[in-house]
Amino acid sequence: MKRPGATHLECTWTGHTIPSEQLVGLSEAGKPLFARYDLDAIKATFTPEAVAHRRADLWRYAEVLPVRDSASRVCLGEGWTPLLDAPRTARRLGLARVWVKDEGQNPTGSFKARGLCLAVSRALELGASAVALPSAGNAGSAAAAYGAAAGLPVHVVVPKDTPIPILEEISALGADLQLIDGLITDCGAIVRRGVEEHGWFDLSTLKEPYRVEGKKTMAYELHEQLGGRLPDAIVYPTGGGTGLIGMWKAFDEMEALGWIGVERPKMFTVQADGCAPVVRAWETGAESAEPWQNATTYAAGLRVPSAVGDFLMLRALRASGGGAVAVSDAAMAEAVQWIGADTGVFAAPEGGATAVAVPRLLELGLLVPSDEVVLFNTGSGLKYVGMSPSN
Repeated sequence: MKRPGATHLECTWTGHTIPSEQLVGLSEAGKPLFARYDLDAIKATFTPEAVAHRRADLWRYAEVLPVRDSASRVCLGEGWTPLLDAPRTARRLGLARVWVKDEGQNPTGSFKARGLCLAVSRALELGASAVALPSAGNAGSAAAAYGAAAGLPVHVVVPKDTPIPILEEISALGADLQLIDGLITDCGAIVRRGVEEHGWFDLSTLKEPYRVEGKKTMAYELHEQLGGRLPDAIVYPTGGGTGLIGMWKAFDEMEALGWIGVERPKMFTVQADGCAPVVRAWETGAESAEPWQNATTYAAGLRVPSAVGDFLMLRALRASGGGAVAVSDAAMAEAVQWIGADTGVFAAPEGGATAVAVPRLLELGLLVPSDEVVLFNTGSGLKYVGMSPSN
């Protein structure tokens, strides 16, 4: 069965539009493309009441997802992750209410399942013969899983110090895995060569239009799971930033659909102090982030020295009245322990980073004690067993 899908793609820098039914990466300006939809046409039927009893995965929001042919929807049970009330964590942090959105319960144990589900489904629909991406870890295993489910060859390039459980997962899921001595940016250069020489389709973060579409479903879920409202603030661990950017895109869609008004949560980025390009840019008032030199952190998902969507993150942070802070590896590792004791969630260090950021945000006056805050745990702590903090 086919449905309308996206009407066109739009450059996030220039606003220039192009047709959506083609395999495409960045815009002519070298910036990310967003899928756009005829929201007025679906407004009357795509309502919170209409989706309330649908399937418990991200495909419940099919009207605002780009895959036209339902036969191309690759599904492993992604999305609709629990939003857990965390009263002990709220008391510990001095906040009125804290929720933990546990993305570690996605397939392959991280939020990356959302984005790669959509990216692989759309690549399949548009006729890609093989896909590839550089990864800090979890995106590689998600790509491998969805590629295997779709029957598409997958090429993954990761740093050689990627956590061993993730490497074993990628291999077990049948992907071609390359390890290099370097960072994710170095991995990207190898993928680009494969694209040029072998015709791979590049699924790098925000270098194709559809990973962000999967990630935006986190915002729709928050609205549903909070009973038709949004929290005061979202604290999100940021590497490439697709999740934060996707949620900000979703809020605009939700307003146009009549689900919400003009209100938005304050959006907060958390990075490791050994790799904090977006934090530095936010603090200095820059519109984009300069690459971070000699990036170090044991939180693999935060070790992204340069992000193509940096300007989109910074726009969201500023427009929402939010901000950005950096935390140490040691602090996030410690937070993993007390988050577990408080909530029963074995968080990845990236999830620990969101909790340890809260006292600093309160100190800066960016959060206030009466705020209701959602912390995103973006992956399972099981992926990091045996890993030690870098600082």
